[in-house]
Amino acid sequence: MQNNLSKMDKLWILVILTPILLVSIIILYMNSYSSKRLLGSKHRSSLPLGTLGWPFLGETIEFISCAYSDRPESFMNKRRSMYGKVFKSHIFGSPTIVSTDAEVSKFILQSDAKAFVPSYPKSLTELMGKSSILLINGSLQKRIHGLVGAFFKSPQLKAQITRDMKKYVEESMRNWKQDQPIYIQNQTKNIAFQVLVKALINLDPGEEMENLKKQFQEFIAGLMSLPINFPGTRLYRSLQAKKTMAKLIKRIIKERKSSNGISNAPKDVVDVLLNDTSGLLTDDLIADNMIDMMIPGEDSVPVLLTLAVKYLSDCPAALQQLLEENMKLRRHKDELGEPLSWSDYLSLPFTQNVITETLRIGNIIIGVMRKAMKDVEIKGHLIPKGWCVFTYFRSVHLDENHYDWPYEFNPWRWQDNKDTSNSNFTPFGGGQRLCPGLDLARLEASIFLHHFVTQFSWVAEEDSVVHFPTVRMKRRMPIWVKRRGDP
Repeated sequence: MQNNLSKMDKLWILVILTPILLVSIIILYMNSYSSKRLLGSKHRSSLPLGTLGWPFLGETIEFISCAYSDRPESFMNKRRSMYGKVFKSHIFGSPTIVSTDAEVSKFILQSDAKAFVPSYPKSLTELMGKSSILLINGSLQKRIHGLVGAFFKSPQLKAQITRDMKKYVEESMRNWKQDQPIYIQNQTKNIAFQVLVKALINLDPGEEMENLKKQFQEFIAGLMSLPINFPGTRLYRSLQAKKTMAKLIKRIIKERKSSNGISNAPKDVVDVLLNDTSGLLTDDLIADNMIDMMIPGEDSVPVLLTLAVKYLSDCPAALQQLLEENMKLRRHKDELGEPLSWSDYLSLPFTQNVITETLRIGNIIIGVMRKAMKDVEIKGHLIPKGWCVFTYFRSVHLDENHYDWPYEFNPWRWQDNKDTSNSNFTPFGGGQRLCPGLDLARLEASIFLHHFVTQFSWVAEEDSVVHFPTVRMKRRMPIWVKRRGDP
């Protein structure tokens, strides 16, 4: 009997230990695979320290868990303290080199497609399509980026954006009531989307704009969905919405071509791309990219405006200085009998400091993903071919080695013309894929803040920032307003 029990015990031990040993072997294999691959190589640099976590899952669960907290950078900071500013991990299904080093991130962002190409979740790449400016590389990407970037920087468009932004802001604020909460996130989304769509396809508010907005909401809901495409799934519905939007934009393109309505002085981005003589920009490519370029009107610009209101609500001294600066400009222009120009809005130094500090502490874009097309060595680190690289801006922007009291909203840190072009400040990315609309985002924020603070005082309700999958306010930033001058 004792002998039989002994055999049974051994069997149970074998049953229990075998899967544990197998999992352990897989983990050890995954963690050491790349290092072994390099033993016979001629690379002087080595793979960064770190761990690839569990088989298949990697460290994705812990990353997402931290991302939903009020300190999403805690995942990165924990590993940075253990392994250094550049470390290896395994998130979202790929072995990944994470960079919280400003110089390494700058090198990656400035590299061309021979070294690194964009890397996004499968659902996002399927929604964007192969011709999206977010995914294409080489000369075609440079051409589209250059054409759009030059138009976005033009005084002509800045003047148009100023007129449109002022008009839509005033229309929105005219309807604000003092006896009910105003949800700033909703208001700014509506304003920014109309301004951007006007700049992209010259569409005015109305039935078509409302239909486009409805379809766009359906489209953007699938950006972080499961990559499963059949009727009824989130991705399928988003792709159908994109087809509906593309049909509208291609109709606009067709009308421009048939009526010879393409002007040498373009009034929108469609005109800019139709004027291109390279023959590379098809109607389908233009339509797809117009839809992709609408994302900042739904996401980054409204979040910038909303976060600025939140931080100002929590910092009375900053709000008071911002109010005084904007009131002074308003009185000066009233005395001259002149409307405010785009250069007037951008001329206010403290307003720009508020926007800059909002971008730093808000981290609307937390980072950028790239994929290595070859083995790359930088600062003693090896990034293997085929691995993803995550340049994580948030850890850099909240690093006490770069900024004193980094979690404190302090617009005064940017006074005396402190440089915002160095590698420690990258709210819009960098390199060849630097966001072409960064100047317009600042302009829109400047216009909104001017009209908001000069017309209203307010009390903000309690709200908190959600950081994943995109940055937004949990309760849409409700405030109670009172018009200045009212008793």
